[in-house]
Amino acid sequence: MVNNQRALDSTFAALSDATRRGILARLATGEASVTELAKPYDMSLPAVSKHLRVLESAGLVARSKDGRVHRCRLEAAPMKSAADWMAHYRQFWEAQLDSLQRYLENSTEKEKQPWPKHKKSRRR
Repeated sequence: MVNNQRALDSTFAALSDATRRGILARLATGEASVTELAKPYDMSLPAVSKHLRVLESAGLVARSKDGRVHRCRLEAAPMKSAADWMAHYRQFWEAQLDSLQRYLENSTEKEKQPWPKHKKSRRR
């Protein structure tokens, strides 16, 4: 359980950055070199490499070297684990929201009913 929790932590930490999510989106279309991955961003190659190291340590990217060119490819298995974890909590929140919806529908029906007339009591 601890290893699984660490894997989830590193996956969510890697996914928390917009640049890293963009890199993963690009890699979802196919393998790419570090230079190709850096093109859309206004940052240096070492900065992109730092992002890639975070993605690699989370197991989301695999890097290979072909001569002087570093090629990267997507490893999606950790995202499946994160999606499974979120699906568990999605079921919980959907049940909670369904319960809230039923409560609100019932209270709306009660509000539509007219208020009872006030009966004046006779004083002696």
